[in-house]
Amino acid sequence: MGITERRQREKHERRRAILSCTKELILSNGVERVSMEDIAAKAELSKATIYLYFTGKEMIFNQICEESAKGFLRHFKPILETCTTGFESIKQFWRGFADSYGNSEEIILLFRIRNFLNPGQPFLSMEQYGKSKFVDIIIEALKSIIDRCKNEGIFDESMDSGVATRLILTLFCSSVDNASKVPLEEKKSLALIEELAKSFQIILHGFAKEGIDRSLLNIKNT
Repeated sequence: MGITERRQREKHERRRAILSCTKELILSNGVERVSMEDIAAKAELSKATIYLYFTGKEMIFNQICEESAKGFLRHFKPILETCTTGFESIKQFWRGFADSYGNSEEIILLFRIRNFLNPGQPFLSMEQYGKSKFVDIIIEALKSIIDRCKNEGIFDESMDSGVATRLILTLFCSSVDNASKVPLEEKKSLALIEELAKSFQIILHGFAKEGIDRSLLNIKNT
């Protein structure tokens, strides 16, 4: 490996270390208490070095959210491509979400960051659309799945797919937002995922076309 390649690898590893240490600090101390000095100490780097990679902690927080969205897409897109029906895509979307977040505190961490960066604001608003290409891809993917279910006669054809998409995402956001405010030691991600599954199931039943056997719309069916 040449000098240039080695330096690039070292820069990448240092950047990843900064993000990882920041996530640990947020979970242990709370996002409001994390400072650039804390991040530097945790990463065993100087504060000046941290500023070579990020202009401030808000930039680090935003990058953590972007990395999470990219990770979800890497997990979800290959699975979605194998689905033969719209509802199978719905189930795989849910499984991708549960697999990505159900066994860690990642989703709680993301909402703590969101509440810090945008206090008192809706998690998902029209003003935020277009600010993150990875989040936009997730939104468009879910909308296309809903359209597919409508075309296959599973969901009500008169339903507005855009509104339905935002309803589903708002459900997730509201539930996790509430959970993120509970002390970390008093909650379990798996319990949160189970509650989200129940709520998601109710919404899907509401989307169903009249006459459809709603027992078939079970996201946990194999």
